[in-house]
Amino acid sequence: MVSALDKPMLEPQERGFGRDYSGSFKSSHMNPNLFRYIWQHTRQDQLKIISIILISLPFLFLSLDLPKLIVNGPIQGRNFTTPDATTRFLELKFVLPSWLGGAQLDLFDGFEMGRMGYLVALSMVFLLLVCINGLFKFYINTFKGRLGERMLRRLRYELVDRVLRFPVPHFKKVKPAEVATMVKDEVEPLGGFIGDSFVQPVFLFGQAATAMVFILVQSFWLGLIAASIVLIQAFLIPRLRQRLLVLGKQQQLTARDLAGRVGEVVDGIAEVRTNDATNYERADVANRLARIFFIRYELYQRKFFVKFLNNFLAQLTPFLFFLIGGYFAIRGTLDIGQLVAVIAAYKDLPGPIKELIDWDQQRQDVQIKYGQVCEQFSPAMLRDAALQAPEPGDVARIDREIQVKGLTVTDDTGARVLEPCDLTIAPGEWLAAVGEYNSGAEVTAEAMARLLVPSGGRIRIGDHDLESLPESMTGRRIAYVGPDTYMRNTTLRQSLLLGLMNHPRRANGNGDRHERYVYEAQASGNIELDIADDWIDYARAGVDDSGGLNRRILEILAIVELDDDVFEFGLRSSPDGVAGSQLETKMIEARLALAKKLAASGLSHLVERFDPTRDQSLATIGENLVFGAAIDASFQPERLSTNPLVLDILVQNELDQRLVEVGRKIAATVVELFADLPPDHPFFDRLSFVKPEELPAYKTMLGRIGNRPTEGIEAADKAMLLALALGYNEPRHRLNQLDDDITRRIVEARRSMIDRIGATNAKAVAIYEPEGYNVGSSLESNILFGRVALGIADAPARIRRAMRETLADLGLRDLVLETGLEFQAGPGGKRLTQAQRQKISLARALLKRPDFLIVNRGLSSLGARTQRTIIAAIRESARTQGAGSHFAVFWVLASPVLVDQFDRVAVFHEGHITATGAPAAVLSENDHLQRLVA
Repeated sequence: MVSALDKPMLEPQERGFGRDYSGSFKSSHMNPNLFRYIWQHTRQDQLKIISIILISLPFLFLSLDLPKLIVNGPIQGRNFTTPDATTRFLELKFVLPSWLGGAQLDLFDGFEMGRMGYLVALSMVFLLLVCINGLFKFYINTFKGRLGERMLRRLRYELVDRVLRFPVPHFKKVKPAEVATMVKDEVEPLGGFIGDSFVQPVFLFGQAATAMVFILVQSFWLGLIAASIVLIQAFLIPRLRQRLLVLGKQQQLTARDLAGRVGEVVDGIAEVRTNDATNYERADVANRLARIFFIRYELYQRKFFVKFLNNFLAQLTPFLFFLIGGYFAIRGTLDIGQLVAVIAAYKDLPGPIKELIDWDQQRQDVQIKYGQVCEQFSPAMLRDAALQAPEPGDVARIDREIQVKGLTVTDDTGARVLEPCDLTIAPGEWLAAVGEYNSGAEVTAEAMARLLVPSGGRIRIGDHDLESLPESMTGRRIAYVGPDTYMRNTTLRQSLLLGLMNHPRRANGNGDRHERYVYEAQASGNIELDIADDWIDYARAGVDDSGGLNRRILEILAIVELDDDVFEFGLRSSPDGVAGSQLETKMIEARLALAKKLAASGLSHLVERFDPTRDQSLATIGENLVFGAAIDASFQPERLSTNPLVLDILVQNELDQRLVEVGRKIAATVVELFADLPPDHPFFDRLSFVKPEELPAYKTMLGRIGNRPTEGIEAADKAMLLALALGYNEPRHRLNQLDDDITRRIVEARRSMIDRIGATNAKAVAIYEPEGYNVGSSLESNILFGRVALGIADAPARIRRAMRETLADLGLRDLVLETGLEFQAGPGGKRLTQAQRQKISLARALLKRPDFLIVNRGLSSLGARTQRTIIAAIRESARTQGAGSHFAVFWVLASPVLVDQFDRVAVFHEGHITATGAPAAVLSENDHLQRLVA
């Protein structure tokens, strides 16, 4: 394969990569005019639908004229002076004007019809025209709706595309919640308007003009009245709505600001809580909501006043028609059919006029919103899209010397944080950078990773500028690990594979589905790559298939010392859909092996295994009854006292009254013994079913029920007492409330409970079955299949050690690790520690086998000893992998004591490189480095 670095490369301006001839980045702005943006992408569709609108207008005119023919003809009897009189239906003839000779051309003689037949024929034509006009409207509305949705999809995609091309420092100035709000909500009205932008005014104006021309043809004076009212509406209403536009803009800005503020509260909730700032945040949010309220209230007042005025003017015209048109009809200058036709035609006039006025307001409103979106999504130095173009297949390796020449970096304030810096990294060389925090090493690493644009100097790979290389090369051949690793709310596996998913290798989807997907993507200006395809580049990970990839992932987890953590995630996981799978069989096998191991070691007494025929002494009464892992929320322990099925089972087994009495005794004992203790007293740790703040409620309840018989206690109080009893466990709480009879009845009730659950809702509870896998429990619980004994020193640790040894002996450790890879990291990876996130970031970088690895304090949360072990493991792995696996490294160390692990060291101090060379030589000669190590 010929390396792309061997080919002559164009300079950035020649390739169209966003630089002008002076070397500065061009500002890449969106088209600020919404109509030009729409016309640019929908010109052909707009012309097509406008043509259809023009074709529909004659049919609309005919539908307005037919009522007059029906009233004047068959209904009033014009041309039907005798009972046997007839007239011609569908007679078609063409008559020239008198000034052209008045010649007449008969095209079709029509059909001879009587009065009743003529009425039926005209009515059927009217119905046909109604259907035709309705179909025209249906097609036009559907077409423009699809057009609008495609453009909305295009616009949203373009905005997200631009976010992906933002210069990284720009993200320090924007709030993620505001960007998300603009993409999701603020462009939503634009989608509705885009379909209407050209079609709606043509459609509405055509309807209004057709109705107006028809009215004028029938009566000039009535047409003049209608035109006058329309002109008043067109002049007055838009001016009254000017303030509405201003208010709408203010509403949009304040709502966006609120979204950003709420996002800040969510991200900084720890600081808010630890500083008792919750009420300050409430006051801030209340103040912002008040501003939104007053803006919206004024908006409603003005909007509904304009609506009232518009409706009044619309209803004034029919009043004048009845008054003046009626006068003309009485005088005989206007026949009844014409008056009815005029009134019917006017019915179609106010709607289009009102919608035209609304369209004009919407036009101004969305132009303001679009302008704001353009402003927010047009930052300076936007990365050119050509650099991020999809690149299928493998890309050239970076096997050239990396040269940093005269590199300078300035921060947002203009202060220089890196003075002119020169540095060279040979292929395969490991270079360590050390210095105090913000000594300049960090920004050098970020510049090498193209996370910031240098203010001066350049970084070259061989003979080529780093900025000129496409991301398909730098993103696959350069790996960056920073101190702060953000992770999406996805599985650990997906997070690790992110560096291998750059372009789909093969299509997985249905052919017809894929063809339609590609067609709509092209129509909407979206990328045509399908997320449903197979994106994983196995070859770049050095494997052939998914099995090899799993093994490689497990190897890298061991290198970065994350395998134990992932193993724990796997044990605590409850995988979905495992019934009948290999995992189910293996876990049952491990359960039996663990039981044998504990028996052979004399540790069986440390575990009370689940037995459906015996009372579980380590379980609460409620857990003994249900005897399974709750899947339905109504079977959770805290909700059993109100569960109808549980209550019914207790009644059937004569346990309801007895357990209420047990609850009463527990409540009395607890109130008597612990009412005067402080809330943080350690006794409350043993009383898991009673919280300190609940004691006053129980004391009040006991005073309320006194010595009243169980049957006389109210339902709410019974539920409180029953909840205490169901949460009671004799070995733990030691209040001597259970006897052999109650225990026996509980086991009998359990059998009824299992039968009833299986018959009514088998998926509500996963019953503990000695020979089966429990889908509601974790892997660890399935292997143990019981509870660890209480009060025995070191029992949990001994059982856990035996479980690990059992899984290792059975060769199941890798299977548990693979299950742990499905652990959800949580939003931003918040379910993981900082150290775990940093290890995952490093593992992701190693998995894609880069040619140049940049680690910018990437393991700063780990101790120096752990960092040393990981660095040594990475070097050993690269050595044993053979040719092609060696890579250059630039590692900004959090601890300078690790410099002996590297080929060369660069010492940074206050934005300068003060020394470079072999670690031993630099350490012996550089006082500053000696102080850092000390």
